[in-house]
Amino acid sequence: MPIEIRMPALSPTMEKGNLARWLKKEGERVKPGDIIAEIETDKATMEYEAVDEGTLAKIVVPAGTADVPVNQLIALLAGEGEDVKAAAAGAGTPASQPVGAVPSAKATYAQTPSPQPSPQRGEGAGSVVREAQSRSPLPAGERLSSKTPGEGADRIFSSPLARRLARDANIDVARIAGSGPHGRVIARDVEAAQSGAPLRAGSMQVSAPMSMQAPSDEKIRALFAPGSYEVVPHDNIRKVIAQRLTMSKQTIPHFYLTVECDIGRLLSAREEINAAAPKDKNGAPAYKLSVNDFVIKALALALQKVPEGNVTWTEGAMLWHKYSDVGVAVAIPGGLITPVVRHAESKSLSAISNEMKDFAARARTRKLKPEEYLGGATAISNLGMYGITEFSAVINPPQATILAVGKGEERAVACKGKIEAAMMMTVTLSCDHRAVDGAVGAELVSAFKGLIENPVMMVV
Repeated sequence: MPIEIRMPALSPTMEKGNLARWLKKEGERVKPGDIIAEIETDKATMEYEAVDEGTLAKIVVPAGTADVPVNQLIALLAGEGEDVKAAAAGAGTPASQPVGAVPSAKATYAQTPSPQPSPQRGEGAGSVVREAQSRSPLPAGERLSSKTPGEGADRIFSSPLARRLARDANIDVARIAGSGPHGRVIARDVEAAQSGAPLRAGSMQVSAPMSMQAPSDEKIRALFAPGSYEVVPHDNIRKVIAQRLTMSKQTIPHFYLTVECDIGRLLSAREEINAAAPKDKNGAPAYKLSVNDFVIKALALALQKVPEGNVTWTEGAMLWHKYSDVGVAVAIPGGLITPVVRHAESKSLSAISNEMKDFAARARTRKLKPEEYLGGATAISNLGMYGITEFSAVINPPQATILAVGKGEERAVACKGKIEAAMMMTVTLSCDHRAVDGAVGAELVSAFKGLIENPVMMVV
């Protein structure tokens, strides 16, 4: 029986991927460790590494194919002693599982770095994925089946995002009619159920939030004259951003706290520190601090001062974090990504600066590993370099807060009855009211203000 190779789920939110290219041809021998394909996700380009030995009997999904659903059959591998032609002939009717199914070995998606793991072979899994040249603990898939009352052993397949949306909406995912491959329940099916679409017989929809149905593409295009616009299809990253931000605003009760910070001392300290930076033989400084590096450090220390704000909401419990893991939004072509500075409270400003420069460079070439951008209790979005004075950012689930940072500018301020000029910067903290109460959010942003205005306190 041929070994099935399926499109893997490379992140919790991934539902589709682009099969960029095949590095092996039909009829070629494959050994464990061989890179057989490259797969593009919404965040990175990953390498598909074989864990079985055999012959690539059939490429089911050709190179360059976009939006291949997770768990769809993409190739067949003939094992040792197996007839290659016979294995290839089975491409249309895979014997072990339907196309919409997944390997039965359950994999755990790692959100923190771990020592290089040896790939585990699961039933029906013919390969493992890695990023760049390092092995990453990424799953080949996750078991999505469940038994529902009255259906005996029938399986209901659903994506991780669909299950999470259904759980948040208090809808039994087993009662939602799936529109994905082989009836798989995907995000749009849950959204349709929230909008009042009929559920399967016997279902009970409990307090599902009401949401307005967006106008169709045809209705929107009808508002504009033909030929007056160009149609550019959404890529994966834009689709995921749209889904996550829509979910954030629909399911997270946001509130906002704004303060003005005097950054005069910070700018003076930054200038002195950068001037004193050691230089290599070519005269390049060992580091060059930015205002954003101070912002990261200040927010990390503020979370330690106000631990009630260093939390994550789950339906069953609150997660209180021991460390300050701070995500920082980085603009990339077509969207953004938020690499996470782990344990930022204990890192020096120079270490944070160099780490962020590395993150930003690799983010723009889509070379970040999943464990480098997943997780984090809070995030920073800085638009000051674009001349933005003040704005409010949307929380990135499952984080509980995000700090929006505006530009530093000279303003007239009142000081002891006099009007003086000062370098001011406006910041706005968006909070998840389920996890962070108003007073806690106020304490957190006040602690940040105290640190950013007195940078010497960051090094004591």
